[in-house]
Amino acid sequence: MKNSTLLKMLPFIIPFAFLIPVLVTLSPQWLRLLDMGQLQPLKTVFMGIFLEAVPFLLIGVLVSSLLQWLVPETWIRKIAPAHPVPGVLLASLLGMLFPICECGMIPVVRQLMLKGMPAYMGITFILSGPIINPVVLAATMMAFPSHPEVTAVRMGLAFAVSAIIGLIVYAFVRVHPLKRSLLSFNQQKQNNQTHRHSRTWRGFFVHAGDEFLDMSKYLIIGALLTACIQTFIPRDELLSLSNGTVGSYAFMMGFAYILSLCSTSDAFVATAFSHTFTLGPLAAFLVLGPMLDFKGTLMLLSTFRTKFVAILGLLIVSLVLVGSIAAEWLLGR
Repeated sequence: MKNSTLLKMLPFIIPFAFLIPVLVTLSPQWLRLLDMGQLQPLKTVFMGIFLEAVPFLLIGVLVSSLLQWLVPETWIRKIAPAHPVPGVLLASLLGMLFPICECGMIPVVRQLMLKGMPAYMGITFILSGPIINPVVLAATMMAFPSHPEVTAVRMGLAFAVSAIIGLIVYAFVRVHPLKRSLLSFNQQKQNNQTHRHSRTWRGFFVHAGDEFLDMSKYLIIGALLTACIQTFIPRDELLSLSNGTVGSYAFMMGFAYILSLCSTSDAFVATAFSHTFTLGPLAAFLVLGPMLDFKGTLMLLSTFRTKFVAILGLLIVSLVLVGSIAAEWLLGR
């Protein structure tokens, strides 16, 4: 088994650990800097984002390990429809069976794609699963009890955007988008089959631990940068960017990207803007966030090719914007 990511990072972390007391000793104002009033909100926001996401990431890596351990590649290939339209429909509704937050979705889908799930179905599942599931449905209905149209637009727009992007991936993506090739995965699997512990409980938890370390470092970096943005940029200044019709959509979509909220709780944050913004911008906030936020972008970049992630992000933003404007025009209050 190769060394863990944490061990690889230690040579870079240790010098900084020794540098802090040296700076504090040489310059006492560094000590006062550590007591700045803004550091406490920063720590609070960071811990809130991280602790909110970790349980779902843990669930995701455990499900990923179960798929690695129990599900054969032939079974994945058999259930994948030959035609793209049924495949997209199936992938869009898988979230109803696997209600996993976006933080835990990527390791699950990566494992499914390595076992033979077509790329277009995997991408559709990543985009739709965090929204089209019973937990998020119930949370959105509870957050907007007097406005059922918000829940309907959120679910419908998420389904439409994920299905369209899935069909686009099927039609135009010819190179497998994963950074790790299927050939290297199959070669590692053949090597592991010669090891008598490969299908034991120890092997299960080793795989889960490797997956957790691999994904959690991107979650930590994303949560820290997101916390810095939320702490040091006043919300009033962000609200000032929402002047005008197009500005309200841009603001709510950018706000969803920066906040990086879990899809099970973002609806309750959106209620704070229900008296300021209409249906369209609220729908843009509720759909874009689970599909594409800051910490999720880093996790996508850890799994998929950079060019693919850039194109995927552009498609998500464009389709969510067009769809939310259409929803405002058809059902706006």
